[in-house]
Order: sequence, then structure tokens, then C-alpha cells
Amino acid sequence: MPHLKRPRLRLTLTALLLAGVAAFGSVGAADAQVTAYKQAVAEASYGDDGVAAFYRRNGYQPVWTGEGAEFTARRAALIEALSMAEVHGLPAGRYDIEALRAQMASARTTRDMGLVEVALSREFARFARDLQTGLLTPSQIDDGMVREVERRGAEVYLTELQASQPARYMRGLAPDTAQYRALLKLKLDLEHALANGGWGPTVSGGKLEPGNSGPRVVALRNRLIAMGYMERSAVASYDGTLQKAVQAFQLAHGLEPDGVAGDGTLDEINKSVADRLKSVIVGLERERWLPRDRGERHILVNQTDFTAKIVDHGRVTFETRSVIGKNVSDRRSPEFSDEMEHMVINPSWYVPRSIITKEYLPKLRANPNAVRHLEITDSRGRQVNRGAVDFSQFSSRSFPFAMRQPPGKSNALGLVKFMFPNKYNIYLHDTPQKHLFAREVRAYSHGCIRLAQPFEFAYALLALQETDPKAFFHNVLNTGRETKVDLERHVPVHIIYRTAVVDDRGQPGYRRDVYGRDAKIWDALSRAGVVLSAVQG
Repeated sequence: MPHLKRPRLRLTLTALLLAGVAAFGSVGAADAQVTAYKQAVAEASYGDDGVAAFYRRNGYQPVWTGEGAEFTARRAALIEALSMAEVHGLPAGRYDIEALRAQMASARTTRDMGLVEVALSREFARFARDLQTGLLTPSQIDDGMVREVERRGAEVYLTELQASQPARYMRGLAPDTAQYRALLKLKLDLEHALANGGWGPTVSGGKLEPGNSGPRVVALRNRLIAMGYMERSAVASYDGTLQKAVQAFQLAHGLEPDGVAGDGTLDEINKSVADRLKSVIVGLERERWLPRDRGERHILVNQTDFTAKIVDHGRVTFETRSVIGKNVSDRRSPEFSDEMEHMVINPSWYVPRSIITKEYLPKLRANPNAVRHLEITDSRGRQVNRGAVDFSQFSSRSFPFAMRQPPGKSNALGLVKFMFPNKYNIYLHDTPQKHLFAREVRAYSHGCIRLAQPFEFAYALLALQETDPKAFFHNVLNTGRETKVDLERHVPVHIIYRTAVVDDRGQPGYRRDVYGRDAKIWDALSRAGVVLSAVQG
């Protein structure tokens, strides 16, 4: 890391006050200087509620512009932290270090010092918020990113800084997670690769498979060597070593590991270093949006990975395949965090009104006996006689009935659902459509998350409260009755969307941008001044 020049104020606040006493010969002059300083701080902080509130509360005492080692250390720690913004995927130009240095160096009066004080506080608070909880607001980028980010105010940051060792506090602002640290390292590795020309020529043409040979096989081999998936060799045939390297690449990228470089695999192999670097920078921003406390035990659903995991103390203890919402406007699964409170064994499916009016009402208009597997009920829950209703008279707005599918193996929710009540009506559940889990891209649902191994998922959740969770689950299941089972300890659920990931072994992997959300985030980051950097090393 290059040596960072420590910022120096030509005149400290104390020196300016002493100069005032010498010039005017009285303590009254010093009082006037203090008043001028406080007025400058109040004036400069006007319009920034958090900064203004902090200085009102602390009597307009300096955080940065006082005299002594603690103030020098704070100024130095801030400048050093701002200089590292680009390392975290933040826009360096957003924090104008040179302008701050110039303002500090040119301070001559107590008023100047007050203006410097607030300028440093404003820049610190903005940087702290950006680094801790993100530069962007998710919901402003895409309406499916409904995550509520835990923003904190300038008053909190300034209060904490005053009570902390400044350099350590600045370092602690970034998410303290293994994934964030791994993404930082991956970002640096990709920046080095970018500086060295990337991963070489792309692989042209169509499918390559074992037994092939020629220039395209050589190009495939060279690119996998450059990416670190195999050792260097000069073999021009698609041999067993190359097949294993292709399989390793496929596993790291969420592809079917058949060892054949088909069109889908080649599309991913041909992605540039720059494309992957964008995913990592977006991943850093996304990591900043997540709650700092994820929960010692939590459920992690990565939509792009089509998986659901249970994580205990940072270690994945259960994992299953999932199906997410179809990539159409009203079906994409949203991103948010909540708490799982209970499961329902032998659930009924209470059909969402949007599905009733869009999918089932047209069928009922054409044939009142359509969708016979669903009960039609009135506002009191009583079953409606289909033959006595003229469905053609109803529009999507005027349709007065609800629809329900009773418990059973053919129920759309399968035999168990996992509930974390939320305004988006999203939950995890079983499904009778087991064949979908064999597909590579699994975006088919109306928005809820379907699980390939829902029973095993239930056993894992119940293990903390039942001596024999499997027996307990099946005893309830065998009754055939809809039964709510509370979780004695609620489990945080984080539904995320991450196209760049690093596994527990430090192996980087990438996923397709299924809904195009990461592309939108990168565009927003780019507009904010984030750039790709090539780092020699």
C-alpha cells in the first residue's frame, strides 16, 4: 500500500484562539473566536439533519479540528479510508480528498476551521454510510429488490467515531463477513488478470466434446488454464484431463457437470474478465445491503444459484435445489429478509387473487366445471355450487369468490410449506412438480420458492426442538390434516441474488443474471462513478 501523506492543518483551532487573545489582549477576543467557530459549524451543518444534531448535542465541540494526537489520528484515518474507497468498489471521485486537503491547508480563521470541521464530518458520514450499507437504494433500481437496508445516520457514526480508535473504526465499517472479504480478494485477482490482458482468446463455434481435437480445443484448453481450472499442457485433443477441467468449471458456474462444452458452457467460458469483475463489484454492494447480523442459524436462498441452504455458525449444514419465480413481470421472486416462524404440514393452497383472476376466471367463464381440483368459496368460507353461478358476469375486479385446494399429494404446495409471513406472500414449499429440479435453469414458479427436498429441510429445522424430528414430522403428516407447527426459535430468512460467489474452499463461482438485476445495479454504480480498474501485481 502506498504511503499516505497525513493531512495537516496550518492552524489548529487552539492556535487560532491563542492568536485571537494575543491580537486583542483579552479573553473576550477568544470568546468571540469560539462564537465565530460555533456559528460557522451551525451554518455549515444546516440542511444535514444528522450532522447538525450531532453538533448541537456536543455543544459544537470539534471532532477533527482540535489540537492533539486524537484529532490528528482522526484526520489521518479519514483520509486513508477515503483513499481506499475504490478497493471496496466505491467511486473514488465521490470523496474529493484533494478538495478536503486544500480546504484544510487554506484555513486561516476560526470561521474557516468551523467550515473545515463540518466538511470533514459530512464526508466521513457519507463514506461510512456508503461502505457499511451501500451506495444505492435497492428498490430504486428494480421493483423486485424490496430489501429494506438498515441505514444509520451521521449522528450515530460521529458519536461512535469519537468513542473509538479511529483507524480501527474506519476498518470496521465494511461488512465483517467471510463472503465480503473473499469478494475483495477476488476483485483484486480479477484486476490483476485485467491488467495482464485477461484470459486470452475466446472459443469460437459450437459444441466441443471428448474426442474432438484441433485449434478450438486448444483455445478451450488455454482459456481454462488461464482461469486456473487445469495445469499447463500442449495436448490438442479433448482428453480426460480437459473433460475434468470442463466439469470443474461447470460446477463452479452452476451448470450441469457433463464435461461437454456445449453452447451454454461456452457462453460462460467466453465471459470476459471485465464481465466477471462487474459481477464481483455488484456482489460487494449487495453484501453491504444485507443485515449485519444474519443470525447464528439462518436460511439463505440464492435465486441465481437455484439453491436453499441452512447455515449454522457460518457453515452450510443443509442444502437443496430450488425453483424460483418465472422471469416475467409479475412472477419474479423478490429479494428481502424476514423470519421463519412456522411450517404447515398438509397445507391447503389458498389461491392468490392475482392467479384467480388472470388464470382461472377465464377458464370458469368458458366452463364452470373447469379446475375441479379447486374449491370455490364465498366470503364466509362456504363452498359455492358452481352450477348455480354465472361466471361470465364477473370481471377480474368484481369476482367475489376465493379458491382453495385442499391438502393432498397433488396440492400445488405439496405436503409442507415454510412460513415467514410477509407482505409479498412469499414462502418456501414442497411441490408435486419434481421433474423441474432436474433442469439447469429453474425459474418456473409464481414467485414462491419450491424445494427439492422439503421433508429433509423440515427435519433440519425441527432438529433443534424434537428428539426425533423425522418421526415427529411423519406422525403429523400421516394424519392428513392441515397442521401448523411453530418453530420454537424463529430462523432468519435471507432471499438474495448473487451472480458472483466464493465457496467455503475459496473457489470463485459465477451464475447467470437470471432477471437482469445485476446489469441494472452495475449501470447505476457506473453512473455513480464506479469504474473497472486494472491493477499490476
